[in-house]
Amino acid sequence: MATKENDKIIKENNCETKMGLPFVLEAFTSNFRTRGISNKCCDELVMLGKVCHSTLVKRTLENPLFKDLNPAKITTKSSQTWTNCLALIDSPSPST
Repeated sequence: MATKENDKIIKENNCETKMGLPFVLEAFTSNFRTRGISNKCCDELVMLGKVCHSTLVKRTLENPLFKDLNPAKITTKSSQTWTNCLALIDSPSPST
């Protein structure tokens, strides 16, 4: 049931087409591995939106390929990535 709901949210919000593949891979690596995320990818992630970001993470966790991952840890890491990107985007850029 959750998979269908997530698929519906992803389709209604065009989540899979809002972000370029290199940034999708970088965000995925940031959420599911111990790797940071670039400023440019943060821009893309914030433009993607919180709903899409969270739903794509949830759908990934439903995939049997990722059954051995700790959902609570991934959800926490995903939230940290989102919060860090928001702070980065909202902070003023240094003058040059």
